[in-house]
Amino acid sequence: MNDVFQDTRPRALSVSELNHQARHLLESSFMQVWVEGELSGFSRPSSGHWYFSLKDRKCQIRCAMFRGLNQRIRAIPKEGDQVRIRGKVTLYENRGDFQIIAEHIEPAGLGELQLAFDELKRKLQAEGLFDAGRKKPVPTLPTHIGVITSPTGAAIHDILTVLARRCPAIPVTLYPTTVQGQPATAEIVRAINLAQTHGVADVLIIGRGGGSLEDLWCFNEEAVARAIAACTIPTVSAVGHETDVTIADFVADLRAPTPSAAAEKVSPDQRDMLRQINDRELRLTNAANRALQRLGTKLEHLAARLRDPRRELLEKAQRLDELELRLGKIMAQRLDRSQVRSAHLAQRLDMQSPRKQLASSREALDRSATQLDNAVRRILAKAQDRLEHTAGSLNVVSPLATLGRGYAIVRDSHGHIIRNAPDVAAGDSISAHVANGTITAEVKSINPKNSGLENSAN
Repeated sequence: MNDVFQDTRPRALSVSELNHQARHLLESSFMQVWVEGELSGFSRPSSGHWYFSLKDRKCQIRCAMFRGLNQRIRAIPKEGDQVRIRGKVTLYENRGDFQIIAEHIEPAGLGELQLAFDELKRKLQAEGLFDAGRKKPVPTLPTHIGVITSPTGAAIHDILTVLARRCPAIPVTLYPTTVQGQPATAEIVRAINLAQTHGVADVLIIGRGGGSLEDLWCFNEEAVARAIAACTIPTVSAVGHETDVTIADFVADLRAPTPSAAAEKVSPDQRDMLRQINDRELRLTNAANRALQRLGTKLEHLAARLRDPRRELLEKAQRLDELELRLGKIMAQRLDRSQVRSAHLAQRLDMQSPRKQLASSREALDRSATQLDNAVRRILAKAQDRLEHTAGSLNVVSPLATLGRGYAIVRDSHGHIIRNAPDVAAGDSISAHVANGTITAEVKSINPKNSGLENSAN
């Protein structure tokens, strides 16, 4: 037998298998990570994806951020920026490169503010301060507008410019406050409370112009958020530019992307109102003219129908005469019909007189008595014939007729009929019933074989 060589070395992985297992191990071990470092080698190919590296003094790691995620980033990072990224650790299998797939990127200095923003957002949302059901409707035609912002900023200028253009008749009250820095939080809260105490505004615009996240941070403070939520006046948040989002936006009854947009939302356009007034005036005028025309036509129709009372009276008198003549004819006709009917009823009454009915009834009774007597006689005759016929028939089958021909009915001492000779014994007393009586005798002897009258008896 030839020996077969067996390879006892461990099975070797292919490069693809190794990279695949390494990728699976990395992705299952690092679900999500935050990494901070200096951005290096940033590139943006035509696909729209971002490729870069993060490095510190000792190491670096390759990163990729795909187009669907990087479009949410407001400011595109540049070479040398210190950034924080959130993403998943993985392995690019084709080259065996260890890398991070970034989902979010932000400047490193803003990381703590973003965490504070997210934490407060989750907290207030859990308390229901963002719920649509608690938000108050903002009036479409306010009688007084309150504005809480800086008296020297661009926001108040933009708001007043829009309001002057759209509806200058609406009064505006400014509740001045700083909108940046440490004191701003307390001042904004005081301004909200002052507006409620003042009690003239039926809508409040709260906001400021654009700026960095640090500049807008007073509108992310919990005290400001709770003051807006507790405000009894409908509130409109108008902080920063359209892309800026603050906690105040979530808590307010209405969010406007800019202060100018807030003024647009709370004020009606006087030009639209004037167009509506003119349109309604025209519609009202047309409706009034149509109503007057209908009433004029109706008045003419009624005037044409109005007649001279004397003519109306003559027509009524003529109508009365016609009715009188018709009434006389009707009464005469009814009198004639009544007389004819009375004569007819008298005739019927005479025909139905009790005397005539009694005589007729007597005649009918006599006829019925005669018919009854004849019927009884016929019935009795028929019954007599049937009786005689039945009697004859019975006489033919009667035992008496048999006895009359010389036969007898023999009974023993107990009255039982004797049909056979062995039914009695010599010395027994018997009785024989004949046509005209009964004969008593004593049996002398019995001869069963003889069927005649040879037996003798006493």
